[in-house]
Amino acid sequence: MQPAEQPAPAAAGDAGERLLVLAPTGRDAELACQVLGGAGLACSACADEDELCREIAAGAGTVIIAEEALRPWALNRLVDALERQEPWSDLPLIVFAQNGESSENVLASLAPHGNATILERPVRRRTLISAVKACLRARRRQYEVRDLLLRQGEADRRKDEFLALLGHELRNPLAAIRNALFILDKVGSHETIPMQQRKVIGRQAGHLARMVDDLLDVSRVTLGKISLDLQLVDLRHLAERCLSEYGLDMLASNQSLSLASRLETVIVEGDPVRLEQVFCNLLQNAVKYTPRGGNLVVTVRREDGRGVLRVADTGIGIPKDMLPGIFEPFAQVESSRLHSAGGLGLGLPLVRSLVTLHGGTVEARSGGPGRGSEFVVALPLASRRVAAAARRPVPQAAGAGAADGGPEPRAPAAGAQVRRAATPAGLRVLVIEDNLDGRQSLRDLLELWDHEVELAENGPQGIEKALASPPDVALVDIGLPGLDGNEVARRIVAALGPNRVTLIAMTGYGQPDDRRRALEAGFETYLVKPVNPDTLCRLLAELAQRRAAFAAAQR
Repeated sequence: MQPAEQPAPAAAGDAGERLLVLAPTGRDAELACQVLGGAGLACSACADEDELCREIAAGAGTVIIAEEALRPWALNRLVDALERQEPWSDLPLIVFAQNGESSENVLASLAPHGNATILERPVRRRTLISAVKACLRARRRQYEVRDLLLRQGEADRRKDEFLALLGHELRNPLAAIRNALFILDKVGSHETIPMQQRKVIGRQAGHLARMVDDLLDVSRVTLGKISLDLQLVDLRHLAERCLSEYGLDMLASNQSLSLASRLETVIVEGDPVRLEQVFCNLLQNAVKYTPRGGNLVVTVRREDGRGVLRVADTGIGIPKDMLPGIFEPFAQVESSRLHSAGGLGLGLPLVRSLVTLHGGTVEARSGGPGRGSEFVVALPLASRRVAAAARRPVPQAAGAGAADGGPEPRAPAAGAQVRRAATPAGLRVLVIEDNLDGRQSLRDLLELWDHEVELAENGPQGIEKALASPPDVALVDIGLPGLDGNEVARRIVAALGPNRVTLIAMTGYGQPDDRRRALEAGFETYLVKPVNPDTLCRLLAELAQRRAAFAAAQR
């Protein structure tokens, strides 16, 4: 290579724009740096492959390397450095090689691992500068991709923070509404009009709670933040439970819809709470978009070696051109946009995501507008050996569904028949909650169950009352201003010991990390608002029974 007539010092430049040169024999490294420096390009010669790999890790725009430097051990070091790059990075390499077969061998060695360009000796000055500038342009485009990914990552982080805050702010008033409604059902007027209005409040509060859950769950599934609690699930029992306990059959009846179910015992391995979300979303959509007097058919059966759940309706239907995109977030069938019961367009994306997590498929079918719809979910069957042990329904633990920070099982619709838990013996309960309506409605609910209740509106006040007169149970909101619920729990545990007070988190924050931090702080149970009063009643009853058994054993 011929040196530049009047070499200029290389520009300092950014580390990401540096040209790294490894040519251990002759004057190739010196001459290359002179030529590139004369063209205003920052260039740094490396003494050996170790220094080259260190400098690659520090940042580089292009690597220029002589063929004779690519001895087997040096080539392995270089390949290892290239494979440790970030996914966005494809560091350009320029290799000085001999003519003919030698060039082919070098290219064959590097091509699977890097973005290699071969320049055969003797290398012309203009050719080298042109090749380097082309490599740097490509590298700058990679940096643009990197910056875009960083911005997207930051946007995702901010979106997660916003959704967590949104969920908290929406769930707090929903919790107060649900508590107040439960109390009114117990002590309020049983005349027709007040009862009808309470049912309206219950239905609409349920709609709001489902929209909050769907909004948060779609985001979490998309980001891979939902894990499944796999159990053996009988799809027949799951469908029956959703239709009966969650009041979906009554909801259909209230809209004068004919509902038929054809259910077989089908055992799959899945998360019962998430599969309930799938079924409830599909059936609620069918009810929502089927005019009065229409027909709904729910089917569970084995088909082609899979467990298949079908929900068919005679509703507004789906245009053919909409079917491929019906499971995309915020997708809305044109005719449904004018429908008074239209939603956010998040239920079906959540269905697809949850079914996919279970290794299954979901398909939408329709003959077109006005000709109804059918949604078909297919899930892998459990093996015969494990399915034989699951002919009875899988029992559900109280509060299941909050295990990964997700929602509780859906609350029963207003008017549904629900088996109430037995009223527990009275406990001393401290409620630490900054939301006035939430605090007072929870007090009234607990007193309805004959508990002795004390209230605190912030963390320091809650700690003071807990230490002055330790309660049996403390129901603590995590999102307290100033001193949050986790710090409150830590200080109570530090002062009183880990088993003196049973700490239960009742919070609007529902992300998995929120739950993990709460349990690490000392909470025994983590409940996401709005908590089903029956779940709370059952939880307190179990605690009262444990305490009574312990007291009896001490005697």
